[in-house]
Amino acid sequence: MTKHLGLKGLLAAAVAMAFAMPATAAGAPQSQGSTTARFDVSGLQDGVSYDRFIVTYRDGSTQAVQSGAAAQAVGAAIDRAGLNRAARSLSGAPLQAVAARYQRKLAIGADLIRTSRKLDRAEAAALIEQIAADPAVAYVEPDLLRRAVRDIRSPDALSPATFTPNDPYYAKYQWDLQTPDGAADGFGNPNWGGSNVNNAWDLADGTGIVIAVLDTGITTHVDVDTTLGDAGYDFITDAYVSGRDADGRVPGGWDIGDWTDTAPWVNDAQCVNANNPAEPSSWHGTHVASTAGAERTNNGVGMAGIAHGAKVLPLRVLGHCGGYDSDINDAIVWAAGGSVSGLPANSHPAQVINLSLGGRGTCTASSAAAQAIGKARALGAVVVVSAGNSNADAAGYSPAGCPGAVAVAATGVTSKRAYYSNYGSVVKIAAPGGGVYANDASSGSQANDGFVWQALNSGKSTPVANDSNYGGYAGTSQAAPHVSGTVALMQGARLAADLPLMSPDEVLGVLQSTALAPKVTPSGSQPIGAGIVDAHAAVTKAVGGGGDPGDPTAIALSNGVSLTGQSGSAGASKVYKLDVPAGALGLSLRTLGGTGDVSLYVKQGAAATAASYDFKSAHPGNNESVVITRPAAGTYYVTVVGETAYSGVTVRREAGSSSGHGAPSRSGAAPSHVRMHTPPTAGCHRRPAGWPLRSEWSIP
Repeated sequence: MTKHLGLKGLLAAAVAMAFAMPATAAGAPQSQGSTTARFDVSGLQDGVSYDRFIVTYRDGSTQAVQSGAAAQAVGAAIDRAGLNRAARSLSGAPLQAVAARYQRKLAIGADLIRTSRKLDRAEAAALIEQIAADPAVAYVEPDLLRRAVRDIRSPDALSPATFTPNDPYYAKYQWDLQTPDGAADGFGNPNWGGSNVNNAWDLADGTGIVIAVLDTGITTHVDVDTTLGDAGYDFITDAYVSGRDADGRVPGGWDIGDWTDTAPWVNDAQCVNANNPAEPSSWHGTHVASTAGAERTNNGVGMAGIAHGAKVLPLRVLGHCGGYDSDINDAIVWAAGGSVSGLPANSHPAQVINLSLGGRGTCTASSAAAQAIGKARALGAVVVVSAGNSNADAAGYSPAGCPGAVAVAATGVTSKRAYYSNYGSVVKIAAPGGGVYANDASSGSQANDGFVWQALNSGKSTPVANDSNYGGYAGTSQAAPHVSGTVALMQGARLAADLPLMSPDEVLGVLQSTALAPKVTPSGSQPIGAGIVDAHAAVTKAVGGGGDPGDPTAIALSNGVSLTGQSGSAGASKVYKLDVPAGALGLSLRTLGGTGDVSLYVKQGAAATAASYDFKSAHPGNNESVVITRPAAGTYYVTVVGETAYSGVTVRREAGSSSGHGAPSRSGAAPSHVRMHTPPTAGCHRRPAGWPLRSEWSIP
């Protein structure tokens, strides 16, 4: 059993506030004649040094096709930044002149450039700005060192001690996979936070699907399927981080350890510090992979994994002190079946990719991580990412904030948002991650049902072969593989039914439309997406069961639950639904926030379209509103159409106490402030500033 408690409570890669520079410097456009270059320094922090930079050159430029020209261009930027001559640091230590060295072409087409010495925060920011001043540069960012999401590890006293029925620990310890119906869990507490996987197993087990787990790798274990261990890859190119004898990548996704409590890592202040204490090996990837599906199930041993019929492809991207963005992003592309220079083709392309890692810094559509995720999505892979464990807005973390990522928040056994979990508009859905303390409190006594339990190696540095240890972690690292495993169940059920695999957007639509509203309503200022993943409902809907005649992919609008971070392309439609009870005085439907331009269409009983609707609101921007007085009881469908590409839009349904903020009556004329876009039974008007996008009904 696990014998120590390592407090892994906060996301710990590059933990810093945005660099204090003029407003244009944090990735905003920089004009160079008629050309605009972009850059991002939001991940830089004091006390950390940098010598790796990801530069994306514009198509058609010499630098994009000639490595020598790329390095020469960065050398010119070094000159402009004043780093081409010897100097002294603030402490008086001598600083060598800086030179640029070309490293390699990345899978996304960007180039990795390395400087001859490490730069402090100010030097790195100055160099990045000067690189971006080159008209041939499309985007530049530091190659940051990311870490596994720092989970909270269970104490020894809570570890399993006895064996009972088939998969003996399942009934007692794995509350997270069970039905969220309030029945007592294995420790006698009401379970409102389970992901309903036990019922989904009646329908699917993930057979035919590959889940790529990009983490610390995997270890052999008596209860873990490591069939694809040799088919995976160790993507870590830096020997200091990998712990191998030489730089470069090697075949096999095996975890050889990531300990930091011995030299040289324990003496490295950038590796071991207040945010990252010296620790033995975490075996983080083994635990995450086991949750997603690698844990052998119904074998009379240990615990159960979600998509246990799927195959898990382990890719090692995290080692001692973490892992670099450039390696992680290459692994994302390769995992989905994309090409990476110098590597053989992936013989087991993944339909699901799990990233239980990250760190501080924003992620825009131009960021390298977003580009890699986009390539994976284009190849059909769903990319699932931990939201982070900093009790903060996930938009400030990468890759959680990347467009296209399915960012997952963590909840506990009561269904409450875990106190450590990140939140915000970029979060798409929540899943069990463990609340640590009794009743999901933020402090107190640690509880058995406060953790997610799975196979875990007992080695302190290097792994114990064919181990039989189990341990608990709590974090969004554990929430993400619950969603990844559910996606594998959904897609596996499609294969079994001779149906085509769903696209990543279709998968997200089903996940969100079937999500369970938490019994403990999240704070409106700290949203966690559409609700808690419901594996049974998602699999049922994925194969056409439990369908909705109005629109089978409609996303439910629940009272008081914000659907944040909604996005879509120009011309795309996204459908939501809500049930209005008999006797309702009013119904108001609103959208707000984000970027782009949307229009709103509403119809009772069937999905609304731009050509068929009962009510409509169409203004420039995203602030749309439809208000209906005394609506007939029934199901209403709300369709958001992207007039242009849009992102960050919030959708919310909320019970009210009035009949609709000045709404017109169904039989009367509209008040003078209402702009009519629909029949006289409804009104559309501008929402007051600050109102959420919501649907609202009230009963006398």
